[in-house]
Amino acid sequence: MRKLTKGLGILLASSLILGLAACGGGSDDKALSTKEITIGTTAGPHQQIAEEVQKLAKKDGLEIKIKTFDDYNTPNTALNDGDLDANNYQTIPFLEQQKKDKGYKLDVAFKTVAFPMGIYSNDIKDLKNLKKGDKIAVPNDPSNEYRGLKLFEDAGIIKLKDGVEEKATKKDIAENPLDLEIVELEASQIPAQLDEVAAAAINTNFAMGAGLSINKDAIYHEPTKDNPYPNVFVIRSENKDDEVVKTLEKYYHSDDVKAFIEKEFNGSVVPAF
Repeated sequence: MRKLTKGLGILLASSLILGLAACGGGSDDKALSTKEITIGTTAGPHQQIAEEVQKLAKKDGLEIKIKTFDDYNTPNTALNDGDLDANNYQTIPFLEQQKKDKGYKLDVAFKTVAFPMGIYSNDIKDLKNLKKGDKIAVPNDPSNEYRGLKLFEDAGIIKLKDGVEEKATKKDIAENPLDLEIVELEASQIPAQLDEVAAAAINTNFAMGAGLSINKDAIYHEPTKDNPYPNVFVIRSENKDDEVVKTLEKYYHSDDVKAFIEKEFNGSVVPAF
């Protein structure tokens, strides 16, 4: 009986080991499907570009579902929690700050496009026309606020403290000769508040949503060539090397998608690859 019990124990243990091996230790179970994937984007250009990618993928038998968001925080939460397979809408500094603040296990897969930020106004045609005490608006989220403040600094309106990092806010302004009032607003709401301020730094996707063009309407803007803030396609860290991610990079970087970007957005959105 003892020999039989021992033998059964060995057999069960062997079966368990073989079963785990057959499952690949669990690692393959987490790979994204090569047949269907859900991508999160913000409304506007990112959604339009994803729809072009969707058309290319469909021809090859890959179904892409697109979920659209109207803010900058929810898509990363949804991706981290498994409600999305990937997202494409953010810059690297924004992603890194979110990872630092919230502990997300997310990685950059590849660069997609850049949205040069612009300064817009309904009151003035040149930033030299700003008056003492005027209000100017910038996005209130980390990295985008720094980006907006840096844009005003590059235009010679304010000066930031030396060595400030991506999390800088209006408290990090060292010089403000015109004693301007800096208004921090949710990025998507700034276009609707443009009548309430003398000038505002607006992310291009939200500017375009309000009918504003960086080439026609911005009174100052970031460079459109070699822009320092490319947007990136983001996945969970565990999926960085998945086969479908490489396939999606091929679509996003295709000549068809590049031609669509250049024709559709006329310089307001530019390829970053």
